[in-house]
Amino acid sequence: MAVFSVNQQQQQCSDQELVVKTLDNKQKFAAIVRRYESPLLRYIVRQGCKDTAMAKDLLQEVFIKAYLHLNDYDPTLSFSSWIYRIAHNETVSHFRKEKNRPCVLDRGEDEYLFERIVDDLGLAEPENQKHPTSEIQAAVDGLESRYRDIIVLKFFEEKSYEEISDILQMPQGTVATLINRAKKKIKSCLEKK
Repeated sequence: MAVFSVNQQQQQCSDQELVVKTLDNKQKFAAIVRRYESPLLRYIVRQGCKDTAMAKDLLQEVFIKAYLHLNDYDPTLSFSSWIYRIAHNETVSHFRKEKNRPCVLDRGEDEYLFERIVDDLGLAEPENQKHPTSEIQAAVDGLESRYRDIIVLKFFEEKSYEEISDILQMPQGTVATLINRAKKKIKSCLEKK
C-alpha cells in the first residue's frame, strides 16, 4: 500500500520536483524514467530508428546522459525539452555514425496525426480528400531531415514552438519559418499527385 502511494505521489510531482528529489536521492531517477520511457522511445523510433533493440539502446543512452548531467539541468527551463534534446542528439549522432537516416513514421499508429497535417495544410476539403495516408507519409518521409525533425516534433510529438526551439536550440522565429517551409513542401508534393 505504501508503494502505491509513493508511486502515485511521484506521478503527481512536476518534472522539476522530480529532478530535485533525484538530486537528493539518485534512486528517485526511476520516476523520471517511468515518466519519459514511452514518449522518448516513440520519438526515437519516429526519428528513424526502426530496429527495436537499437531504439531501446539509444533510449538507455539518453537516460544515462540525463542521469549523469542532471546537475546541469536549469530548473527555469522545461525538463521535457531538455531530455528531448538529449534524445534528439543521441539519435542524430547514431545516424551520423551509420551515415544513414531512414524515416519510419508508422502509418498505423500515427494515421490520425498524418490527417492533422493535411487539415493544417487546408487540404481536407472534400475535393482534396484523395490523399491516402501513404501519400502523406511519403511526402513527410521525403523531406530533408531538418524539416522532417520539425514536423515530427510539431505534429507527431505535439510540441509547442517554444519547446521545439529548446529541443533544436534555435530561435522560435526560425522554428516557425522551418515549419512553414516544411508544410509548403508537403503541400507541393501532395498537389503533384
